[in-house]
Amino acid sequence: MAAEKLTRESVVERALELANEEGVESLTIRRLAGRLGVTPMALYWHFKNKDEMVWALAEHLLSTLTADISPDDPWQVRLRGMVETLVAAMREHPSLPDFLATVEAKHDLDSFRRATEAALDALTSAGFSLSEGYYVSSYLLNGAIALVKYHPGCPAGMSEAEEAEARRLRRLHIESLPRDRFPRMIDYGATLAGPPDVDHYFAFGVDLLMAGVEAMARRRAGG
Repeated sequence: MAAEKLTRESVVERALELANEEGVESLTIRRLAGRLGVTPMALYWHFKNKDEMVWALAEHLLSTLTADISPDDPWQVRLRGMVETLVAAMREHPSLPDFLATVEAKHDLDSFRRATEAALDALTSAGFSLSEGYYVSSYLLNGAIALVKYHPGCPAGMSEAEEAEARRLRRLHIESLPRDRFPRMIDYGATLAGPPDVDHYFAFGVDLLMAGVEAMARRRAGG
């Protein structure tokens, strides 16, 4: 890619590819320039430093959170839609949780502000105070991050044979436990014979996150 053809958007896209493949810590101006086939100076036209580049990537990744939210929808639909969009974005871009941790001032990102405003609006409609709504939105954000970071699938980059072997070894380890002490765990080990249903895991996880919020809102309405 010639330097004169570089745009801020194309640099962000390639930086995101690098971060997804090798981790946020691998993302440097020099490393990205090498991947693009340009000198580091060519990238400084678009970003002053790595921090500004990370900021732009986080803004890009979070920009979809409120794209399909309609203020006319019930609060449950709005809130669930944001959680599902966040989980989907993190599944597509494994580096997103690390970007959220890296950008210390993420509350100053315009996309993060819009998402927070939309979440608070939905939660106040559900009967929560603004302080409670902020607690809930923080819980949902951290819950979604944990859901993606610790999913039951094998690490990216493994072949099918390597994944099968990793599951086999884990199953053998669990099934070697004393049955008189860990009968349920041993029975669970048998479920590791095949690959996990990751789509079901994520759908179940979003249901679990939302169930607590919806149940609390119903109790408040009933009280």
